[in-house]
Amino acid sequence: MIARQVFYEGRVQGVGFRFTVKQIARGFDVTGWVRNLADGRVELQCSGESSEVEPFLEDIAESELKGHIRSVTVQPIPPLDGVRGFQIVA
Repeated sequence: MIARQVFYEGRVQGVGFRFTVKQIARGFDVTGWVRNLADGRVELQCSGESSEVEPFLEDIAESELKGHIRSVTVQPIPPLDGVRGFQIVA
């Protein structure tokens, strides 16, 4: 089990970014959440097997969102406890 915290920068708010990420998550066995940050970035945290998390993040990077993403920062975090499914949070 692995977990990742990802920050997306660019024109990532107001373009359906979080909704699209949630739709992509449906195709993977991952748990976690995605949210807008006050500084204009989007934060994602997800947890699952490496064989699910890594392709999930790759699919986001290669989706229709890629034109909105200027930079991505990914870092490992402890697996998420008590999180069910994948959600958009405030």
